[in-house]
Amino acid sequence: MTTPSQLETTPAPPGETVTGIIVHQPRRDAYDEYERWLLEIREACKRFPGYLSTDVIRPVDGQDTYTVIIRFAGVEQLKAWIESEVRSEFLHRIEHALEKGDRYVIQTGLDFWFAPPAAIPPNRWKQFLLTLSAIFPLTVIVPWALSPLLGGSQGVPALLLGKLLVAAVIVFLMVYLIMPRYTRLVAKWLYR
Repeated sequence: MTTPSQLETTPAPPGETVTGIIVHQPRRDAYDEYERWLLEIREACKRFPGYLSTDVIRPVDGQDTYTVIIRFAGVEQLKAWIESEVRSEFLHRIEHALEKGDRYVIQTGLDFWFAPPAAIPPNRWKQFLLTLSAIFPLTVIVPWALSPLLGGSQGVPALLLGKLLVAAVIVFLMVYLIMPRYTRLVAKWLYR
């Protein structure tokens, strides 16, 4: 029987999006069955409170690992799904097709950007280039966009507050909007 890995969590502030990363290695002759199963379990997951999204990173360049990334509004909601009878029944239905069973971790914050479990992390130079290519445009656009709001800030406190606002907007955009989509878009290059 498929046995989930020990639940690993990092503390999350209230209201912070939590990411569950699930790794499956289906037998090659069971890919079609696994793909159908993915569609069905995704629909079941959507019905749980706090569900936000599901992304699937399929095997690339000779790899045989599927990485399923699910996001919930909080740790308790994600744990409710992970530990649910519904999910357990779905796992029981597909366990015969999985080489190594069901493995997962729950992560918050920035740690899910680059290192899905059981995958070889990308080269540091690729991480550097990807992050730089996302952050550099933001360091130009965000201060420009916020300049009317910041006006002619005078004095050290106003200057520091303005810099804090710019940094907060850039980090928010990176964590919630840009990097989750950007890493999926360039996954073949990133993990090659």
